[in-house]
Amino acid sequence: MPRPGFVLEVDERTPPLLVHEGEGFRMQKFPLGTRVVYPPDALPGIRDVNAAIRHALLHPLGDSEPLPELLKPGMKLTIAVDDISIPLPPMTLPDVRQRILEQVIELAARKGVEDVQIVVATALHRRMTADEIRRMVGERVFRSFWPKDLFNFDGEDKDALVEVGTTDEHEVVEISKRAAESDLLVYVNVNLVAMDGGHKSVAIGLAGYRSLKHHHNVDTMMHSRSYMDTRPGHSAIADSAARMGRLIAAEGPKVFQIETTVNSETFPKNLGFLNKREWEWSAYDQGLMIAARKANGMAPPRVRREFYRRVEAPYKLTGINAGEVEAVHERTLENLHRQQLVEVRGQSDVLVLGLPYLGPYNVNSILNPILVHCLGLGYLFNMYRNMPLVKPGGVVILYHPVPWEFHQIHHPSYIDFFEEVLAETTDPATIESKYEERYATDPWYTHLYRTSHAYHGVHPFYMWYWGAHGRDHAGDVIFVGGEPKSVARLGYRAAGSFRDALEMAKDTVGASPSITYFHAPPIMIADVV
Repeated sequence: MPRPGFVLEVDERTPPLLVHEGEGFRMQKFPLGTRVVYPPDALPGIRDVNAAIRHALLHPLGDSEPLPELLKPGMKLTIAVDDISIPLPPMTLPDVRQRILEQVIELAARKGVEDVQIVVATALHRRMTADEIRRMVGERVFRSFWPKDLFNFDGEDKDALVEVGTTDEHEVVEISKRAAESDLLVYVNVNLVAMDGGHKSVAIGLAGYRSLKHHHNVDTMMHSRSYMDTRPGHSAIADSAARMGRLIAAEGPKVFQIETTVNSETFPKNLGFLNKREWEWSAYDQGLMIAARKANGMAPPRVRREFYRRVEAPYKLTGINAGEVEAVHERTLENLHRQQLVEVRGQSDVLVLGLPYLGPYNVNSILNPILVHCLGLGYLFNMYRNMPLVKPGGVVILYHPVPWEFHQIHHPSYIDFFEEVLAETTDPATIESKYEERYATDPWYTHLYRTSHAYHGVHPFYMWYWGAHGRDHAGDVIFVGGEPKSVARLGYRAAGSFRDALEMAKDTVGASPSITYFHAPPIMIADVV
């Protein structure tokens, strides 16, 4: 049996511990008594993935009929699929979405279904390139459907959106017209973390700004006490997505949800030491670590980035379930929690997070300062249930160089947000009220979103809001090794070393703070009790 996650207390025998810091890592010695939260070992994968997919399609959960019985000649079938933002890193080929698509399409062909379209559920994310889509769906599907019947969702194509209705909380539900008017909508998902999947898939993945603004806002984020705790009442964004999804289930198309989960084998063999606990490194692992650090130190930033872009995760599938959305997602969460939950007792004065090179919105791109903020205070900070790992008013110490650098094609509105908006204020509520609508409706940003590969004009606002709860909860945020100018623009403080950061933290938490280091990735969820 794989070992569960656990909490280590640093003592005299504890070696220096690996901490991610962008496109690199360091070995850090932590003070005695520091708590270190380690993820569980990787669960074993499903041996016959194709057989597991067939079984899921033929034995659905909830009140759904098997997929073959839902397929009829002459029907309109739409298949929606998650975009490039998950999993992280991209999985080794074949992508599980390819395997599922091939089986769904084959079943549809056998049933005489001719009107089939595949839409990449990008919401307001950037359009995937043809090569990125080919890699995800596989050569056979790509050649058969691209570009007429396999395409990116366009949240700004007013003629291709339709209003399904309005929830009891006055949330407008507007999604892809093609999906809404289909006889059957099949959604193919990769559930990397608990906030993925479920009603979020259709209600958010196939929606534009008119719907997304109801939950991607400051008030919702501030009332989402953990994005990863999707139990009713714990995450306002999950509650909103559930309301929208249930309206779609009642008033919209028939949805057949297919959800998959993967284990925590995040890094390939040449970086295998990153998957292990430091004191268990073999001589070979230690050699790999030393070689990787040396290569990182010698290589220019562009070369380092290109190396990490090529990293593919050897994930193994731990579950695949299909059928009615809520029944499927309940099983999905069980599989995720088996892999990711770690029980941690109580909170600390200081939380330490190492930020890796990759987040959902810089795949084949650049992790700019706004995305660093989102990854640290939006995602990793929120990898908990019940309560954060750090006490209210405590200090969050993050490791990342935070270079003042942006991808000109993918993140044009981010550049202006960083240089115009954050230069005036970092307050999320002020930013929302004063600037959001202008960026969201700007014709140039809209043009780039629709015709190039740019994130929507409003996207940097959402990333700023994503970290609003973590920012509000913490009394101070300090970046170790961060570029002082860009860290200051974010409204945080920079330190040259961990020792300096702890000295700075004393102003907030006193001279002898309790410290927790959240040793991720691989991904885990701290179940704080």
